[in-house]
Amino acid sequence: MDATALRAMQAPIKERYKGDPGAAMITLKAHGTLDDTNIACKVETGRALSVAGLHPATGGSGLELCSGDMLLEALVACAGVTLKAVSTALDIPLKSANVTAEGDLDFRGTLGVAKDAPVGFAQIRLAFAVDTDAPQEKLDQLLKLTERYCVVYQTIKSGPPVEVKLRKM
Repeated sequence: MDATALRAMQAPIKERYKGDPGAAMITLKAHGTLDDTNIACKVETGRALSVAGLHPATGGSGLELCSGDMLLEALVACAGVTLKAVSTALDIPLKSANVTAEGDLDFRGTLGVAKDAPVGFAQIRLAFAVDTDAPQEKLDQLLKLTERYCVVYQTIKSGPPVEVKLRKM
């Protein structure tokens, strides 16, 4: 896909959202069911069923997906798609590209071993490696716009309010 095809595909969607801002508000959902026998949660991904469990650093077997890994994978997926869309829109040819996310966790926090240890990632690093002949100023613009339009990155960075409820079934 080139920039012209991308713009043509997105133009009617953008016009609709300009005329009807409410149409752009969509609620995404995720659903999971707790496993009956293991410390695991079955998550419906829309394409398959993923089973999330404890990380080996907290006693897990390593056979299930770690939710921390899944968060980083979601960041890599979103950032990669956004980078590709932005490079296409700006006519920045990429011969190839790699996206990496790393996050540092102190598992003492989630295990309740040390009250001063944080629960969650202390730091996340997102990196792109691109093979391109584009000049540095174009690459700077590519990175800036990728950061701006990556939903998962912006959500992690901005930390929106999260409401939590518990109810009986």
